[in-house]
Amino acid sequence: MQPIRLRSSGARAFRHPRLVAPWWMGYRAGVDRDELLGLLRAFEAEGLEYVLIGATAMGFHGVIRATEDVDLFVRATPENLARLRRALRAVYADDPSIDESRDADLLGEYPSVRYYPPSGDLFLDVMTRLGDAAGFDTVEAEIKDVEGIRVRVATPSALYRMKKATVRPLDRRDAAALAERFDLKDGD
Repeated sequence: MQPIRLRSSGARAFRHPRLVAPWWMGYRAGVDRDELLGLLRAFEAEGLEYVLIGATAMGFHGVIRATEDVDLFVRATPENLARLRRALRAVYADDPSIDESRDADLLGEYPSVRYYPPSGDLFLDVMTRLGDAAGFDTVEAEIKDVEGIRVRVATPSALYRMKKATVRPLDRRDAAALAERFDLKDGD
């Protein structure tokens, strides 16, 4: 995945992310709590079909570790990608790079983009799938309420399955932490 604003076609990054740890994780870090809430609220208001994955999703389940980004799957339809752009515009109205995104960036062979908001406080890794292993349509999710905002989050067993067999040692440690916390086994 290339670090870019909202395109996956070779553009370079415009901002460097700071460590991001959501407020509910108890870390003191660079994420702006109101910014993240605003983003989640905009997702809900636009009806974006998404599911949080990665360390941010783990935090919703009480498995805490610092992270640099907010990972999410979105449903791979042109209509849903338009909802994503509208939600981003609602939070980052002055960011012209949102309008540079193309549906092909998330509907093609490598369906992921990294978005650096103008604030520089957090960044988003937006994907429609991870190869054939997982995607919006296949990941098991549940709804969590955060200050009146309905947030769709991958279940602990879904996170475990996504992380247990990857090549990244960090993912394998995440899988072990999830297995311990939720008594998950390889069949889960």
